[in-house]
Amino acid sequence: MAVESQGGAVIRLLTKAVVRSVGRAVDMGVVEFGGVQGETVMVHLQCPFRIVRHGRILLGSADLRYAQKGAGPQAFDEFRMVYDARTATINRVLGELRPCVDGVRVDGAGGLTVSWEPGFRLEVFPDCSGRIEAWRVLVPGGAHHVFPPGLD
Repeated sequence: MAVESQGGAVIRLLTKAVVRSVGRAVDMGVVEFGGVQGETVMVHLQCPFRIVRHGRILLGSADLRYAQKGAGPQAFDEFRMVYDARTATINRVLGELRPCVDGVRVDGAGGLTVSWEPGFRLEVFPDCSGRIEAWRVLVPGGAHHVFPPGLD
């Protein structure tokens, strides 16, 4: 599927979806949405990404590299990284706000931006020139939209 048509499908899946949670599966970022037709929509992130609010980075993919203070040598496996602490805070806010996506942009180089009020933005920026999956937007048991295209 060409990036342009794939971008349209991703925009349709995410626009007006409710942002439910941010987390991880091992070292892959995961953002979960409730689609407009009640379906679950997931974004799997295997490239650099960040969540920004009003110009301040709240969470970055590099936060997976750093253990929380006093977490010990098993911090990553025990979900005690800086990333995990920050996602817990973000998820509390998302649970209270139940925000809806009000903007989605996909560019030709795989950049993906998803915004929701009040002032949040997920920014995804593939950084590999090879044929390695950077991100995937999917409905479990349904459609998968992968960047770069053709890897699904």
